[in-house]
Amino acid sequence: MGQLNTFPLSYKVQGQRIVVLGGAEEALNKVRLVTKTTASVVIISRHIEADFSAFPVAVIERAFAPSDLDNAALLFVAEEGLDAELAKVEARARGIPLNVVDVPAECDFYTPSIVDRAPLTVAISTEGDAPVLARLVRARIEAMLSPRIGKIAGLAGRLRKAAESLIHDGAARRRFYEALVTSPEIEAAESKGQGLTAAEALLAHHANGRTQGVVWLIGAGPGSEDLLTLRAQRLLQEADVIVHDQLVPAVVIDMGRRDAERIDVGKAKGHHSFSQAQINTLIVRLARQGKRVARLKSGDPMVFGRAGEEIAALRQAGVAYQVVPGISSALAAAADTATPVTLRKVSSGFVTATAHGADDSDLAHWAALAQSGLTLALYMGKSIASDVAARLIAHGAAAMLPVGIVVNAGRADKSTYAGTLGALAANRIAFSDGPAIIFVGEAVAAGDWAEAVQLAASGFKVA
Repeated sequence: MGQLNTFPLSYKVQGQRIVVLGGAEEALNKVRLVTKTTASVVIISRHIEADFSAFPVAVIERAFAPSDLDNAALLFVAEEGLDAELAKVEARARGIPLNVVDVPAECDFYTPSIVDRAPLTVAISTEGDAPVLARLVRARIEAMLSPRIGKIAGLAGRLRKAAESLIHDGAARRRFYEALVTSPEIEAAESKGQGLTAAEALLAHHANGRTQGVVWLIGAGPGSEDLLTLRAQRLLQEADVIVHDQLVPAVVIDMGRRDAERIDVGKAKGHHSFSQAQINTLIVRLARQGKRVARLKSGDPMVFGRAGEEIAALRQAGVAYQVVPGISSALAAAADTATPVTLRKVSSGFVTATAHGADDSDLAHWAALAQSGLTLALYMGKSIASDVAARLIAHGAAAMLPVGIVVNAGRADKSTYAGTLGALAANRIAFSDGPAIIFVGEAVAAGDWAEAVQLAASGFKVA
């Protein structure tokens, strides 16, 4: 690992001035950065070209004078010429740190890319070598941190003395602070202006030796880790235990903390799958132990994820919970094939349903909806697909209705098939194993099925 040529630190500017010499776009870029501080910002230039009116700064249109650096904490030089040279000499004579825009060799310090969650600040610097990389890293960190984390950090500061007086054990105090800054309940309370009250209640729980557990019902999406929501990623990093289904890929589970306990409730080696009742009991027990539990489900928890039963158990037990949505497989399948499941003058809506256990009344209803123009998104495997298609036709759905099938939607190993409802009913091709989404409806023909395997020689016309 290479050595740093700069020492990263936070520099105090409160009660002082930051001087920016220059009146063009380069100066404006620095103003956007330094006005995030509480310092007084002064712009000096003989020629003011940029519009600084949106910022709380003093704009002085004249030549630079040495007295402009009185009580200055920092100087940014964002122009060239005699004024710039004079300012550099004066700053160095006074020992004022100097930044010369776009001239790294003349800089005493570099301006990092900043993630601003005041009072929390994250600065990313490449010592001027790769500012584009710094911006990309900043974007990733921005995604990881809640927009309210700064206000919650402020709560930690306000409660510091109380925490020290109530919790004498250092390790226990650290656990309180960790719970404070990672709790979705505190974040939710802060959004309502009730953050301090909620934080004080949390402190009282920890002072009494009690910790509050929580269950996060998180949608893992269709399987690709880059389709997780930012909130899901953040909570996985905070979870003490990850309780996951069999369909959730290891690459998604591995996004959790390294030291988090992982429990596969889809299958257990040498044992049958957990029953829903056993899963309910498990997550309640873990939360009552004060643990933060990530209940990781494929797709979206509220769409065929049986989250309703788990939420009912959590409510009955008085356990806090939060639902984090995920991308449902039907939406991933639509994206994979650019299929507009709603399409003006063709389909005014779409219906998601699971064909497993569907009776004749369900199928009759779906057939009527498909005939009326709505798109069906049916969750089912190939073992029952041809039978369901035949029953839809028997209930009045047209055999020539376009059908599109996506297996393993949202994943690199997805496969697609296209044809008609009649071709699917005739079972003319066996599509691959894996979780499948079967679209039925006129809007399907508007999707991108050019690379799909055809269910029959005479499929629908690809748009």
